[in-house]
Amino acid sequence: MADSNLTGLTTSTFILNGIPGLEAAHIWISIPFFFAYLIGLVGNCGLLYLIWIEETLHRPMYYFLSMLSITDIAATTTVIPKAMCIFWLKLKETNFNACLVQMFFIHTFAGMESGVLMLMAVDRYVAISYPLRYTTILTHAIITAAGLLNFLRGMIVAAPFPLWAKRLPYCRGNVIPHTYCDHMSVVKLACASIRVDAIYGLTAAGLVGGLDILCISFSYVMILRAVLGLSSKEARSKAFSTCTAHICAILSTYTPAFFTFFAHRFGGHHIAPYAHIIMANLYLLLPPMLNPIIYGVKIKQIRDGVLKLFRGRKAGSAHGI
Repeated sequence: MADSNLTGLTTSTFILNGIPGLEAAHIWISIPFFFAYLIGLVGNCGLLYLIWIEETLHRPMYYFLSMLSITDIAATTTVIPKAMCIFWLKLKETNFNACLVQMFFIHTFAGMESGVLMLMAVDRYVAISYPLRYTTILTHAIITAAGLLNFLRGMIVAAPFPLWAKRLPYCRGNVIPHTYCDHMSVVKLACASIRVDAIYGLTAAGLVGGLDILCISFSYVMILRAVLGLSSKEARSKAFSTCTAHICAILSTYTPAFFTFFAHRFGGHHIAPYAHIIMANLYLLLPPMLNPIIYGVKIKQIRDGVLKLFRGRKAGSAHGI
């Protein structure tokens, strides 16, 4: 009887309260958040445009980089516009189903981001170990299939989060101390056991992030073996330099991701709520903002493409005058 009463306790809306403890500073916090989002949006769109128009960038490495840029744009756009509405307009209310949809896409794109980084590690291994067969191994069909499978994996792994959250009864209020509908932040408001949700969250993180990190680590062990086997010091240096951008992208993604994941589940009262929420937002903001900068600085072909693009525009403007 008690269970039947609980199943009827469902809220139609949630209140996203922003960053707990720093409500008075929301307007100031929104400024770096907004500019980080804007830089990421412009940088990734610019990178996609450059890869599209520059024929020298029509190679597997840059196709995977395009996937990373698309994923970054989608992930931040799922979260930041709503966060700005909370910070600027005090529009904190969100529909229950809309909250679940946002939850689904956040976890889908997070899984996709990890998967693309893994695919990029495999790409670097093939490029360094089999340079003469690079484009014949990583054909357009293989790259398309890998991208599609990564997208499907992200969706399949993310689907149980909103489905199981929807079945829970909510009687502990409807205020979520967050800027977006994070899975654990939502289910903690339930007045039923969330053990299954917590276990699945850990399992999903292990299946996606853990497996991807294992594949990335294995790829770099093989890359290291291949590079150390090169006879020329210059060749070794060049091979290592092609991996530095990818390593920086891995660090910018996984560092805040691990902090957010473990703080939510094991941090308890040792981490201030506002620190956790800020880090959770940085997890979605930093990689999209930094990745175009990292690849623009580290990869010569991208630098040359940007310079060529600007020189072409300047020449066109001068010709028009």
